[in-house]
Amino acid sequence: MAADSEPESEVFEITDFTTASEWERFISKVEEVLNDWKLIGNSLGKPLEKGIFTSGTWEEKSDEIFFADFKFSVTHHYLVQESTDKEGKDELLEDVIPQSMQDLLCMNNDFPPRAHCLVRWYGLREFVVIAPAAHSDAVLSESKCNLLLSSVSIALGNTGCQVPLFVQIHHKWRRMYVGECQGPGVRTDFEMVHLRKVPNQYTHLSGLLDIFKSKIGCPLTPLPPVSIAIRFTYVLQDWQQYFWPQQPPDIDALVGGEVGGLEFGKLPFGACEDPISELHLATTWPHLTEGIIVDNDVYSDLDPIQAPHWSVRVRKAENPQCLLGDFVTEFFKICRRKESTDEILGRSAFEEEGKETADITHALSKLTEPASVPIHKLSVSNMVHTAKKKIRKHRGVEESPLNNDVLNTILLFLFPDAVSEKPLDVTTSTDNNCPPSESEDYNLYNQFKSAPSDSLTYKLALCLCMINFYHGGLKGVAHLWQEFVLEMRFRWENNFLIPGLASGPPDLRCCLLHQKLQMLNCCIERKKARDEGKKTSASDNVTNIYPGDAGKAGDHLGPDDLKETDKDKGEVGKSWDSWSDSEEEFFECLSDTEELKGNGQESGKKGGPKEMANLRPEGRLYQHGKLTLLHNGEPLYIPVTQEPAPMTEDLLEEQSEVLAKLGTSAEGAHLRARMQSACLLSDMESFKAANPGCSLEDFVRWYSPRDYVEEEVIDEKGNVVLKGELSARMKIPSNMWVEAWETAKPVPARRQRRLFDDTREAEKVLHYLAIQKPADLARHLLPSVIHAAVLKVKEEESLENISSVKKIIKQIISHSSKVLHFPNPEDKKLEEIIHQITNVEALIARARSLKAKFGTEKCEQEEEKEDLERFVSCLLEQPEVLVTGAGRGHAGRIIHKLFVNAQRAAAMTPPEEESKRMGSPEERRQNSVSDFPPPAGREFILRTTVPRPAPYSKALPQRMYSVLTKEDFRLAGAFSSDTSFF
Repeated sequence: MAADSEPESEVFEITDFTTASEWERFISKVEEVLNDWKLIGNSLGKPLEKGIFTSGTWEEKSDEIFFADFKFSVTHHYLVQESTDKEGKDELLEDVIPQSMQDLLCMNNDFPPRAHCLVRWYGLREFVVIAPAAHSDAVLSESKCNLLLSSVSIALGNTGCQVPLFVQIHHKWRRMYVGECQGPGVRTDFEMVHLRKVPNQYTHLSGLLDIFKSKIGCPLTPLPPVSIAIRFTYVLQDWQQYFWPQQPPDIDALVGGEVGGLEFGKLPFGACEDPISELHLATTWPHLTEGIIVDNDVYSDLDPIQAPHWSVRVRKAENPQCLLGDFVTEFFKICRRKESTDEILGRSAFEEEGKETADITHALSKLTEPASVPIHKLSVSNMVHTAKKKIRKHRGVEESPLNNDVLNTILLFLFPDAVSEKPLDVTTSTDNNCPPSESEDYNLYNQFKSAPSDSLTYKLALCLCMINFYHGGLKGVAHLWQEFVLEMRFRWENNFLIPGLASGPPDLRCCLLHQKLQMLNCCIERKKARDEGKKTSASDNVTNIYPGDAGKAGDHLGPDDLKETDKDKGEVGKSWDSWSDSEEEFFECLSDTEELKGNGQESGKKGGPKEMANLRPEGRLYQHGKLTLLHNGEPLYIPVTQEPAPMTEDLLEEQSEVLAKLGTSAEGAHLRARMQSACLLSDMESFKAANPGCSLEDFVRWYSPRDYVEEEVIDEKGNVVLKGELSARMKIPSNMWVEAWETAKPVPARRQRRLFDDTREAEKVLHYLAIQKPADLARHLLPSVIHAAVLKVKEEESLENISSVKKIIKQIISHSSKVLHFPNPEDKKLEEIIHQITNVEALIARARSLKAKFGTEKCEQEEEKEDLERFVSCLLEQPEVLVTGAGRGHAGRIIHKLFVNAQRAAAMTPPEEESKRMGSPEERRQNSVSDFPPPAGREFILRTTVPRPAPYSKALPQRMYSVLTKEDFRLAGAFSSDTSFF
């Protein structure tokens, strides 16, 4: 041959022409996919359990193949089942028909409520579909359909695959499939007819039996009996007297100032429309034999009341309008607004006649400007009240976004202490609150970074939410916020504590706005205590500050002022009540230090114990147990100290940034340490003042006992004694503690420069509040609104007790805690949370709707009530629910009555004829047409086992499914034949 003379290397260039055509390549690719998925040979599974098609898990895997340049997707759909052990059984299984052919006759899963259409039509547990990959593509011509079917047949024959293989033809919306299944000597052809209108002769069972028998063409006479399963579906759309039970809120009562249908601080709940739009009743005759029942164009035995099986499904309204969801969604929309409060309310609010615009935040600058009026008229509070008058003057009552009655109602709800004629009596910020609960619901604010559910911030969030939805929208929100800021300013000016806030420093677990309000409360507390201290100092003897014994000191200062022994634990005691003399608001310690030279404090700069011992002790709180000073043996006294300055998270972040910018150089590290040791230096000075002659070791023994190490040693006389020394970290050269101790002067807390300048911090907070735009405010308060919405959903769910909703609420809490715990969460994630809450609200609304329709509360017998509640619960969670007792059960009788009422209303039948209809069974049968509307859908499954095509062929399963609706007629047949003789 010529090829023999060619170099050996060129052999590899020979083209393989065995799969030359596009058609053969396509078949080859189909075979390759079937081999890859191991769909070769007979794989018999366990018999199908009842309902497994719905309760079991379906999976699918896909691949793509090309026929020339046309792309197809190949998808394998299969029910996940335990694999059966086939080893050693292959010889026995050689002549067994394929699993899918056996499934054609299985009656356990007729009419599955939720499954692939091919599963419903043919009862298959496994199949492969070849369909055009693009949704718009379609195989329309008959020649192409036949070509694809031939390809499928060849591929099945070549591979020995016994899984049915379907090809989707025509437009996808028509769901038209043709297919084939091959086994050893057997073949099943899957064929389909789809028409817009039902031919008259096939609208009943007798006509469909004729089609089935003619298609089988069985040579046997008589024909083996045909097994029949029938399902009629009736749709109830008009519920009649079962109105949706949701009551709308009484908006008029709210506008009138009364707390009516919806109180401030409470969220609305429920759907505005019936969330259940339709009820579908499926009446099923699962096992009938031909000849037992008559159903033709003249007469039918198929009375739905007599059907042995009833099952119900409900159709849910798509995206029903839900009050809680709308509330939260509308509030969330504010986050995207750009306008400032001034722009929303109009700049005229603060204008003065012929002068440029003024702002509350500029009130302090007015104090320094030259003016002809007395200085008391230019105070901050006077400025604020003037601004308030201007608002009312320029914006008339009719122009005001918020009705005065509504505004007053809200302000009294937020500030209940304002009802009292003597607000000064309010000494604690938690007088009007319930004690903090330790329940999981209460502590949700930790996870959501919102605010406790009994706090002012939480109430403010709910009020703004309601204002936004019912009273003036964005303008109403801006108006209420402006009033709120003015109230905060008024309380600061007049020493009135803010209610609804836990005492103590800002809680960093809460949102920033809540922290700011807590910070303002801290400032008011300090200012109030200092002002009261000034008053008492005028009447009390100054010597009370330097008591002779610890007991008197404790009595004078009160239990709130005692300092914890361990500095790391608890809250630092308050010492402001002991401040006296001429303590001014902006007190500088240097001037007082100079004045005290005569008191011997100047000599304390040297820090020597002997010099310090000559000083008079000041600022003692109480004696520290049995501890004594190491040098002179005097009792060690715990001093009155300043509290550390409270900080909000933004201030902490700002401080950490400043400290980080100092860098890692020695100078930067030293400066950083100095900044961080302000509180330490203050406590050292207080300790020195209270314990003249003390040393650093004495201070460490009280302040940080772990840094003073004691061990037993034997002295010169042989006695075991305790010897103590500073820890290794305290002995490091240039230690900050040592350096601070050397620079600390013996100055009591009352004469030190304040660590916390409450005036400056209060003004910062008030300015921060004043510049907040409604969008910023909504961002701050959205976690509290979501928190409130989740609590509302939990509260409503507890009344219904729906297990599936409980799980979803847990998922919402978990999701929300992840999203809200970080600053500036994404809008998309926030929308997801709100959508989840709305879905749960709709679920609960559906439960209530069904309970109202089925009258679960009206049941007198406890057993019937439990059965109905279980039935309603299943309707919510399952795609289709079996009605126990069918039409004769308790639920069945209620459903029957619903249909009868709807039919009576449609036909305008007078009530007296109702009793006649519900008379004897025979009368009811004659009038059954009027009990139920015509079925919206009729489904028939015809099965038999006959030999085809010859009398001596193997008897094989035959099946035909048909569905008849008003605008749709479909026949799906699976016809098996014996091919072993061809």
